[in-house]
Amino acid sequence: MNQLVEADDRQGGHASLATAALEARAEVLELQHRNASERVRRALYALAAEFTTVAAWSCIDLRDLDKARTYLHESSTFAGLSQDPPTAMRVWVNMAMLAYQRKNWPEQLAAAQAANASPAARRDPFFGSMGRVRLALAHSSLGDLRAARRSLGAAQENYRKAAEDERPRWTAFYGPAELNHLAAIILNHNGEPAEAEAMAHRSLAKIPAEFQRNRALATCQLALAQLRQGEPEQATATAGTVFTIMEGAPLPGRMRTLIGDFHRDLFRLAPSTTYARDWADRMRDEWSRT
Repeated sequence: MNQLVEADDRQGGHASLATAALEARAEVLELQHRNASERVRRALYALAAEFTTVAAWSCIDLRDLDKARTYLHESSTFAGLSQDPPTAMRVWVNMAMLAYQRKNWPEQLAAAQAANASPAARRDPFFGSMGRVRLALAHSSLGDLRAARRSLGAAQENYRKAAEDERPRWTAFYGPAELNHLAAIILNHNGEPAEAEAMAHRSLAKIPAEFQRNRALATCQLALAQLRQGEPEQATATAGTVFTIMEGAPLPGRMRTLIGDFHRDLFRLAPSTTYARDWADRMRDEWSRT
């Protein structure tokens, strides 16, 4: 499992990662046919849910959303059989993320509410923060900016209260850097680009070097925030570093979508500038390699 998570940290979701996760799941489920205690069986179901969620997450990153939905439904079954609160929390969070990618705002809110009401979120402020920030994203998607701000503040406060406890390896992505990155997304969506830029800078200052994909995504948010403040040349320079950060690796589908959004906004604001034309050439070259 650790190798799969580390591969995702470096380059995001990709087809080989999903395949490896499903192969590992098959091996885990095969062990269920052997004699084992109830505790061991629950642990095996939790592991099956984790591997299935990794496959689903890879498909979300690749923008293969129908397949991601199928895997998440399977993962929710395994999570229920495991009776493991953090595993169930992971599934709800990913369901909220999938609904966001599908632009199904009511489903995004329902999944975020389920994550926020889950036993893991009620027992541990760390998971409570994770649930609240998903609520903030859902409220922002629905245009309820006040509720988005309120939930974001609650997520930040919960995180400050969280103890340094041992948690599953998959939670390593969630810390001050990720919370600030998600805040940048919310604030960009809320029409507050100056605050979004500040949050993106804070995120980038704290993202560990091995979280290559996360650094590139936060850089996308920074570029969008700069562009929406009327700084297209600076924003274009920032956006160009996304390709450098990914070091030639194919851009995951979600990142391509963000870069596409930036490209459209740039050519709406500054279509005839030299830096916009240079950006278009760079983007064309990078796209041809993915």
